[in-house]
Amino acid sequence: QVQLAESGGGSVQAGGSLRLSCAVSGTTSDCSYDMNWFRQPIGKEREFVSSIPADGSIRYADTVKDRATTSKDNAKKTVYLQMNSRKPEDTAMYYCKVTRFGACPTSHFWGQGTQVTVSS
Repeated sequence: QVQLAESGGGSVQAGGSLRLSCAVSGTTSDCSYDMNWFRQPIGKEREFVSSIPADGSIRYADTVKDRATTSKDNAKKTVYLQMNSRKPEDTAMYYCKVTRFGACPTSHFWGQGTQVTVSS
């Protein structure tokens, strides 16, 4: 079973930066994995932020693409989301999501989330 643990959230002033981490465990080399970040502001729906698919073609939401960098460290089994020039509208709970597929049954796994609060 894949397990995810996000960290790195906190409070930051507008214009500041935060790097979020997602530690991934329970993966196997037999499967393929897409790594994703989502976020959910209070009272709103969860929205896509960024992804690193198994083929490595990184994508970003239009709302963050000029300010965000996502990466992964395979040795540490950790996925990162660096966001600069944060805005108050970036305030949300940030979630790591992993989709397992390929030679393994397709499944989706979510972390518990890490809160980011941006003050103006």
